[in-house]
Amino acid sequence: MAREKKPQQVYTLVVELGRKAGDGLPDKSTGAALICYASGVDEAEAVRETVAILKQADMAPLDVTGHGTLSEREGAGEDIPGEERALMDRALAENAVIVAQMTPFFD
Repeated sequence: MAREKKPQQVYTLVVELGRKAGDGLPDKSTGAALICYASGVDEAEAVRETVAILKQADMAPLDVTGHGTLSEREGAGEDIPGEERALMDRALAENAVIVAQMTPFFD
């Protein structure tokens, strides 16, 4: 009996980064926050894939907070602009992690 394959969905994730040599973050920053759109069959898979890709890019992910799928966010009353939807569509089409925004932290 074949297992039914779950469809991919795109999850909105906020990733907090620490510092690591070669991470590409601005000088004197103490870390950063990234807004990412990641595809996965569930949020746990999207988080695992995002963390793995960030580690490959010599970044130091410390914490990941999930903000749900497009339909979950809409259900919570969020207004999702077209450019954000386009990035989500791209993440789904490419089965990818898209970093949409980076905010560095400074002390």
